Amino acid sequence: MTEASVIMAKSVTIPELTDVPVHVGVIMDGNGRWAKKRGLPRKFGHREGVKVFRSITRRAKALGIKYITFYAFSTENWKRPKDEVDAIMELFEKNLDEVKDFIDEEIRVRFIGDRSALSPTLQAKMLNTEKSSEHFTGTTMILAINYGGQDEICRAAVKAAEKVKNGELDTADITPDVLSGFLDAPDIPPLDYVIRPSGEMRLSNFMIWQAAYAEYYFTDILWPDFKDEDFDKAIMEFANRGRRFGGVK
Repeated sequence: MTEASVIMAKSVTIPELTDVPVHVGVIMDGNGRWAKKRGLPRKFGHREGVKVFRSITRRAKALGIKYITFYAFSTENWKRPKDEVDAIMELFEKNLDEVKDFIDEEIRVRFIGDRSALSPTLQAKMLNTEKSSEHFTGTTMILAINYGGQDEICRAAVKAAEKVKNGELDTADITPDVLSGFLDAPDIPPLDYVIRPSGEMRLSNFMIWQAAYAEYYFTDILWPDFKDEDFDKAIMEFANRGRRFGGVK
């Protein structure tokens, strides 16, 4: 990877990268603290965070990243105050109504997580959005909503157990590759890189199966303040990592 030259894309200067990760995960964190620092309700931080999410999705496409997954709402986030949860769900619905611009830009949209706890209206919008963009082959943006890594593995194990119960699968044949096939999006490759803003240095139950060999990048920047150039910096750092996947180089 080199920073020596740049290319122009839609009037935005984009670093010319030769070694971008295939799949990037982003733990969007710091919205509430961003709002609190400004004396605002936490929901205003989430609104600003949505703007950054949309910008970074487009940046990922410009950099040639094939998959980018955003941790939008965890299985643990239901513990937050009801007014904050309601505001987040309202934002999801509003932004799915406005997702047409992503579709116009040929960005495929997918979702992971347990949808059963979401409103029927939101579930229908999610399904419609997926179907509207399923034929795109460029960048895929995945939103993790009501998602938890442990929950996903448990749900995958239940699906595998049902196959065993029905005589369709033998326990001796259950391997990591087989179990991967029962995950929420088995066709999406494992994470190469996880980016977490806000100063926290933990995975917070985010795609723990898919992140088995991922590289991590932490920054103190709160998510609403995370700019395209901050994303570029993180992606350029990726090339400096020596990935051995348990082997020796």
